[in-house]
Amino acid sequence: MRVLLIEDDLMVGESLQEGLRDAAYAVDWIRSGNLAIPAFTHEQYDLLLLDIGLPGKDGISILTTLRAMRNPLPVIVITARDAIEDRIRGLDLGADDYIVKPFELSELMARVRAVMRRKTGEGMPLLSNGSLTLNPMTHEVLIEPDICHALSKREYALLEALLIRPGAILSRSELETKVYGWGEEVESNAIEFLLHSLRKKLGNTTIKNIRGVGWMISKNG
Repeated sequence: MRVLLIEDDLMVGESLQEGLRDAAYAVDWIRSGNLAIPAFTHEQYDLLLLDIGLPGKDGISILTTLRAMRNPLPVIVITARDAIEDRIRGLDLGADDYIVKPFELSELMARVRAVMRRKTGEGMPLLSNGSLTLNPMTHEVLIEPDICHALSKREYALLEALLIRPGAILSRSELETKVYGWGEEVESNAIEFLLHSLRKKLGNTTIKNIRGVGWMISKNG
């Protein structure tokens, strides 16, 4: 899953970027509000983490512009403004959630998972196609009925991308955007390497290669 983080505080931004990457998210971090619109216009993101007090274009203006563009990108506002009026305004302008600094990283991650469940229409915290079940909290995959494997961060990110949209074919570039953020080196065979590693755990037929197009996981196992 790819996240756009807009936060001008260096210490907070570095901490969030590190925490998100440790949780297997691909993260792009920008520190000026003026860079926000070009970022989510030219890149496809799954989530926006948005500070309010930014240099240049502030967070409220960014949120207003995003929704005026009818962009449904889920947004979690992260801010030091704790007045109830600020929370109400942010939510009414289209934010999906609102968390006040300082906060525990574990709480933010739980809110991210909850927002993404609502986006995908899943009430349960697990992702499944009937034969595979992926646990976002433990980064483990269960192969029905009782085989369980722990996944590396990037194995998890790639499998999550496929299981969020079972039956959909994802190209190499689409998978790369879910696994790697800006500034992260991507070798030419990186996706194939991860797929090979996953197939050793899941079986050779679980992730299907559609020659010349990409890869997919079947809807019904």
